[in-house]
Amino acid sequence: MGINDWSEQERPRERLVREGPQALSNSELLALMLRVGVRGKSAVDLGRDMLQHFGSLHGLFGATLADFSEVHGLGMAKYAQMQAVMELARRAIAEQLQAGDLLSSPEAVKRYLRIKLGGRPYESFVVLFVDIKNRLIADKEMFRGTLSHASVHPREVVKEALACNAAGVLLAHNHPSGSPEPSDADQRLTRTLSEALGLVDIRVLDHFIIAGPLAHSFAEHGQL
Repeated sequence: MGINDWSEQERPRERLVREGPQALSNSELLALMLRVGVRGKSAVDLGRDMLQHFGSLHGLFGATLADFSEVHGLGMAKYAQMQAVMELARRAIAEQLQAGDLLSSPEAVKRYLRIKLGGRPYESFVVLFVDIKNRLIADKEMFRGTLSHASVHPREVVKEALACNAAGVLLAHNHPSGSPEPSDADQRLTRTLSEALGLVDIRVLDHFIIAGPLAHSFAEHGQL
């Protein structure tokens, strides 16, 4: 039975308008993005299949086109729709960060970084460059590595910070392994970058480690 055959009280679109998006399940929200299902399955059924296949929303959002296409009924068009939704969410949060003090909105920073890094299967090192009022100037992926290691060169971070005329930086990288706890190498890297940037009067304001939906802040744990 297709969604159009459901009673109006049960249809996801009508429920969203009536009750708000928080009232819908993950599969129902995905159904609204997909718009249509496949033969024998409603869009809600297809959304449920997606979640079951990838295990979580983070697994789904981090999927490659090849992975995505393994689910019957999914392909390039729906993959593009999902990526567009994710990018709009990231840009909306980025606008918030550009307008205000990042240090006063740590949860917004974490949301932004979860969207940006949470689903990546490889380790990625990102730097958020901020002005003297801690407003976002730019964010750039500086280095990309394997599942277990990314080579980060302090000289390149300093060079980019000076080019952005940044007063401070927030460092961030992901742990595809699933644990947000910093390793000894993470702590050494933070100290090295703080020393290198300090020589040109640029502060390291925080270092975030993202592991799926989890986020660890060095500043919040007194590790800077």
